[in-house]
Amino acid sequence: MAGSSHGHTPAAWTGVIIAFIGFCAAGAFMVMAQPVGFWAGMGVVVLGGVVGAVMRSMGLGQPKSDHPVHATTGDREPARAQG
Repeated sequence: MAGSSHGHTPAAWTGVIIAFIGFCAAGAFMVMAQPVGFWAGMGVVVLGGVVGAVMRSMGLGQPKSDHPVHATTGDREPARAQG
């Protein structure tokens, strides 16, 4: 992973920070036995994922072609399953 920029984008950071805040709030409300607050925190967790996806679609995420998994291997053909 040292050679890639996996997760080092504004979309990733924003989505994770929002989800983390929601997770902390949901945990606090769970300890306080407040189900409405817990579910509100879980809604914020989901909102973090939505915000990250929207930001990625706006061009603030890492393009798939830059990710090492999607890089071409050059002259080698991809491995095929034996069947």
